[in-house]
Amino acid sequence: MSSRDRKDLGHADPHKTETPKEREQRKKKESENHEEALQETFPASDPVSPFIPAKAPE
Repeated sequence: MSSRDRKDLGHADPHKTETPKEREQRKKKESENHEEALQETFPASDPVSPFIPAKAPE
């Protein structure tokens, strides 16, 4: 069974695997983004929709 969630995005390099520490950091950041989005929408009745920015152009 895979250690990734269905919603997890793949890496730019499909042969690179995510280390447990990288996964933990990514999940923590996602959770923080979700929490911030929830706080920004309170007390509205609309569902939470966290913003996920695109990569900055180089």
